[in-house]
Amino acid sequence: MALAPAPARLLVALTAVLLALRLYAAHRVGFGDSEALYACYALHPQPAYLDHPGLIGIFARAIATHGAPTPLGVHLVTSVVASSVPWIVVAASRAAGATSRAAFAAACVVAVVPEIAIGLFAMTPDLLLAVAWLAALGFGCAGLRAEPASTRASAFLIGAGLAAGIATAAKVSGVALILALLVTYAMRSARAHARTVWPWLGLAAGALVVVPIALFEARTGWPMLRHRLVETQAGAGPSLRNVAAVVGGQLAYLSPLVAIAAVLVARDLFRSRGRVDHDPDAAGTFLFLALVLPLGVLVPLCLWSRVAEPHWIAPALLALPIHYARRAGSAPLVSRRFGVATLATSFAIVAAAHAWILVPSLLRLAPASFDASRDITSELYGWPEAIDTVRRVALEARAPGSDRGDLVVVGPHWVVCAQLEAGLATTPSPPPVGCATPIRDDFDGWYPRAAWQRAETIVLVTDGRFTVDVAALAPKHVESRSERVTIRRGGRVARVFVVRVLERRAAT
Repeated sequence: MALAPAPARLLVALTAVLLALRLYAAHRVGFGDSEALYACYALHPQPAYLDHPGLIGIFARAIATHGAPTPLGVHLVTSVVASSVPWIVVAASRAAGATSRAAFAAACVVAVVPEIAIGLFAMTPDLLLAVAWLAALGFGCAGLRAEPASTRASAFLIGAGLAAGIATAAKVSGVALILALLVTYAMRSARAHARTVWPWLGLAAGALVVVPIALFEARTGWPMLRHRLVETQAGAGPSLRNVAAVVGGQLAYLSPLVAIAAVLVARDLFRSRGRVDHDPDAAGTFLFLALVLPLGVLVPLCLWSRVAEPHWIAPALLALPIHYARRAGSAPLVSRRFGVATLATSFAIVAAAHAWILVPSLLRLAPASFDASRDITSELYGWPEAIDTVRRVALEARAPGSDRGDLVVVGPHWVVCAQLEAGLATTPSPPPVGCATPIRDDFDGWYPRAAWQRAETIVLVTDGRFTVDVAALAPKHVESRSERVTIRRGGRVARVFVVRVLERRAAT
């Protein structure tokens, strides 16, 4: 019996190691702040939210046994899904015409890219987007390589359009993938397929997924677009800071050597532009358009917006490992030595990041000036203890026989409010959660400020990241008591929570 090629054995080993790390982390860490917000989506079903379309809410509800999902339940599921992503790269590369060895080699690199190996552990729209985007690339390439109007072409082209629609239901950037399919069908290399009904049925299937989101947005005044493009864009405009954030972000999120490899592969994809040995290549055209069209939208947005994040452009880059795998046999794009160095460097970064998050004692090695409360990984710790305190204080402050709404829990920003609502969801008859984010957020629709400001008792929860003007937040209330919860990691103060009870002033 022949042994599997070395890249296949390596991918099996990498998958086993990374899955073990993820499952260990699942038992150690809580929700990140954004994850907590997505967990809250499970409590408030709707087609779209201010930050994203509603697919992540459906995913969260599917994981939850009742109410909001728990961090452990979420992370057990995401650990498995994230570990499957490199294997989807293998399948998509093979569908695009790559050899087995090249497909596994490309997937090994993808497996250790920090953006994948670390970032996809969390319950985020990006996890769902990565799966759907890769599926669309694989289905699209397979369909375009098949004989036009054949059963194979028909099934895969329908799948490509449907997967692109699902990607759009995960994040709005999926629209660029739909556009890539449309432009591909208009190109000469795909004309024979475009004359059949199947590509268009695929796009129609994708539209069926997206239409409820679009109708909801139109009916409610396009709140997601206004929030993303207007309300959160104070101070937006091109700047050197934004350029540095985009470039530096890719070096960190991809790792430096992977970023260099991505440039080399992208250059080759641009040069070929959908041609193999000077013959039209519809699958190559699709991969090229799936790279340049999303980048053409997302890069300018990142250069303009001060709140843009480096991972916004990641979906466009998913075409690169598939193109690399297709070309590896005939035109190696990077040397073997460079490839080994790339794998080793990326894995070292991933291992170091996991150690920093999962071994609290490493904080003792940080300089004395290091402020652990500003470390983004600190949001993964401390909330269970804080939630227990909030639950106890709310129970003690609730008047006997009071109605729901007489006591509310309030945070100064959505990142606190999301952790509170997700954490309190398992409490019998949990109190409603209000929010005082400086700009409108989802909580304003779920529990308006005018409602929670009328409550008899407000349990106000803050942490050290936010300063709060209590008098301005609740002018008709007076503080009756407070408790402080200090969370330490490795001997350093990671979070300080203050739980205040505000009672409504007696009428005079």
